[in-house]
Amino acid sequence: MISERLQHYLDEHPVRYQTAIHSPTPDAMRTAQAAHIPGKAFAKSVIFKARGRIGMAVLPATDQVHLAQLGKAIGASDITLADENELRDAFPDCDVGAMPPFGNLYNMETFVSEHLREDESIAFNAGSHDEVMKMSYQDYERLVRPHVVHF
Repeated sequence: MISERLQHYLDEHPVRYQTAIHSPTPDAMRTAQAAHIPGKAFAKSVIFKARGRIGMAVLPATDQVHLAQLGKAIGASDITLADENELRDAFPDCDVGAMPPFGNLYNMETFVSEHLREDESIAFNAGSHDEVMKMSYQDYERLVRPHVVHF
């Protein structure tokens, strides 16, 4: 099921998007495979803590987040991954690990990998482990206004 916040936001800011249901999957690469989307075009959300705040890094499913690189890219030396309890608290309308890459809806700064800008569209978990959403990258960037970084 699509996260309630995301659904309301998309209703308020009409954009074209598609959703697809698939068998539940444990990680972004398997979700991309189940949805028949190349891993480099499937976005995963990685939640971190830095400078006393929680933030979101959005990167292709094929990439791994390197905290030192991410910290350098955003100017933070005190960067750690958020734990499961923090994820539950920050995303009450989402399954843990299936957060949509819309940090702006959850009061957090969003940093997106420049690699995701290479494709015309972006696909991602929409709040659950069994539904994928796809929209144009241009619409995503307009709605989220993420900081584009190399990490």
